[in-house]
Amino acid sequence: MKKIHQKQDQYKVFERHGQLVFALNSEITIPQNAPVRLLSAQLEELEYGKLYKAYSPRGRKSAADPRVLFKVMVHGYLCGFYSSRKLEEACQYRIDFRWLLEDQKAPDHTTFARFRTGRCREVVEDLFYQFVKKLEDMSETDHKTVYIDGTKLESAAGRYTFVWRKPIQKHLAKVKAELEKRTGLKSASAIGSMLEEERRHILFVHGSGKRKSPQQREWEEQWTLLERWKAYERKLAIMGESRNSYSKTDPDATFMRMKEDHMRNGQLKPGYNVQIAVNSEYITGLEVFSDRSDAKTFRPMMRKLAEKHGKHYEESVADAGYESLENYLYLAQNGQVCFIKPANYDQKKAKKFKRQIGRIENMAYCHDDDCFICTQGRKLKLRRETTEQRHGQFVTTAWYRCEDCVGCPCRAQCGRAKDPNQPKEVVLQRTFWEKREQATRNISSGRGIHLRLCRSIQVEGAFALLKNDFGFRRFLTRGKRNIRTELFFLVLAFDLKKLWMKREHNRLKTRESGKMVS
Repeated sequence: MKKIHQKQDQYKVFERHGQLVFALNSEITIPQNAPVRLLSAQLEELEYGKLYKAYSPRGRKSAADPRVLFKVMVHGYLCGFYSSRKLEEACQYRIDFRWLLEDQKAPDHTTFARFRTGRCREVVEDLFYQFVKKLEDMSETDHKTVYIDGTKLESAAGRYTFVWRKPIQKHLAKVKAELEKRTGLKSASAIGSMLEEERRHILFVHGSGKRKSPQQREWEEQWTLLERWKAYERKLAIMGESRNSYSKTDPDATFMRMKEDHMRNGQLKPGYNVQIAVNSEYITGLEVFSDRSDAKTFRPMMRKLAEKHGKHYEESVADAGYESLENYLYLAQNGQVCFIKPANYDQKKAKKFKRQIGRIENMAYCHDDDCFICTQGRKLKLRRETTEQRHGQFVTTAWYRCEDCVGCPCRAQCGRAKDPNQPKEVVLQRTFWEKREQATRNISSGRGIHLRLCRSIQVEGAFALLKNDFGFRRFLTRGKRNIRTELFFLVLAFDLKKLWMKREHNRLKTRESGKMVS
């Protein structure tokens, strides 16, 4: 049956199966205060030059405009649609996605998958930091205070595809010893050259009914050992110096202990250490690490923020997991006020900690004699002292030793040495303890207490929203480059939703970090 189309301002009228159909225009169907309208307006002002350069001017035209496809991807993450097939389905049936497509044909799932792991992978970080700069221009964020925190997110790799460092090192040592015993050589390259030379003088036979010579058997055994040697070294190279494991199906992932323990046995699962920076409730920075330790990720994270923002934050707030001498020195070198909580801040308040008489914190210090005094009144005098330069600053380490521990009734509680007559000795990093005392004074001040309260609300609250409200607990792709793309889409959607919620509640241009300046 012939269809009659009649375009009007608010609706379309056409005939379907003998009945008159009124199709409302999506422009009036979507409310004016809908999040998708704000998302489209904010993302429209970004500069997409790098994204268009990722597409070749030759060949077949893209199924959708890259700018439109980017907005659809961000809106999908805002709505909790992370799968490319769910995004395809949303573009076909949801009116807000149809409105974003600007009457273009709905892309299929392969278009979304290739866009996320291909062309968009190199430019999504730039687009995210463009929006962060836009938030600062709107007076939504500033560079007064930054809150740093991290969480572990599970990789898409198999949970039982682990490779551990210790077994690899153990087997590698055995292979080296066996080859050295057989050849008398210690280098893999020398053994390889020797075997290649011997290959020319051996008649190789293969197949049933043919007996190998003793020379061929010996050569094949040595060649197999050499191949194992190289394979073990390749695995150790993948781990690097800072990791003890990786996954066979995702070499960038490290086996970590997750908070989400579905088997309730403390099982290690492949994952990534995701670090975010929060300012005024917005996520202003993101980085992904394969290292499980938060302390080792702090300086690279702060350097990334300075690189992308073009300036440093005045105050840095983090929990006890980030305390280290290197982090203290980094903040001091860049003129940033340190609000890192010391690792022993809460421990010092416990009775169990105070009963540990061997700890240097529980000993009295005499400034005149430069010595520590134990519970029995014996002095631990300065034995030696060294000074070295780290990150442009001098770091001093001192060793103190007790004058005599013979006959001390508290020797067993105070020291761990098996010899009861061995004097007690403690090592004191003077620079570290000075920085720790300064950090303790900072977080104990009125300003520090306020920032610690804000940290627990803002940065930990951001992870709570990402995991619970957004439902993002596991990556869909593999490899650090691909999962970084996923995270930049996620945090960009988070910031847009936060901007929309603050607008709806009349909270624009409110920054908690600047309310208390004492």
